[in-house]
Amino acid sequence: MKTIFVLFALASFFALPARSQTDTLASGNSAKAAAESRTFFPKNWIRGYVDYQVAPSHNEPDLGRCPFPPQGGAASTCTAYARYFISGYVELQPFGRTPARHLFLFFEPKFSFGRNIPQFTYTASMLPMAYERSIGIGFQLPRNFELRATQHQVDWLGRYAKSLGSGDLRNNGPYGLYATFGVRWSFGGYGHQGAPAY
Repeated sequence: MKTIFVLFALASFFALPARSQTDTLASGNSAKAAAESRTFFPKNWIRGYVDYQVAPSHNEPDLGRCPFPPQGGAASTCTAYARYFISGYVELQPFGRTPARHLFLFFEPKFSFGRNIPQFTYTASMLPMAYERSIGIGFQLPRNFELRATQHQVDWLGRYAKSLGSGDLRNNGPYGLYATFGVRWSFGGYGHQGAPAY
């Protein structure tokens, strides 16, 4: 009798999810239509990625702050050559209906860390160096095209916010401060997976 009860309980337990899956498949089109009809904050309205990179010795990116070869050699106080990067990309598309559904905002921060002088000093320091960012607005067009307006800026962090001595070029970072207007074409499945379709 116990065996029959256990088998009945197991059969009931596994039958409920099976029924739920068939109900979900049958009502999948109506659920998809309901999700697409949301005016604000549709499915996947916020998306992006985070990235971490390390530059090996003898490959440190030059942030454009120090001359090369450095004045003073290994004793130079200008050490703005990065070792580590933490970056990301966040895209917000809060509208799910109306022509506004093609509008999106994006933010792309990038932090540089390190303290190196190529050919003289190679360290594993995580000293904050620069905060580089791009922020903008875009509009999706047919055939995977986008119109984009972007503003880019770099801020120096920590000891790099001040003068680094006589060898300091005192510029405002890689590429400096600028704004662009452009067109982007995505192909091969890259882009707005799950974003509101045209």
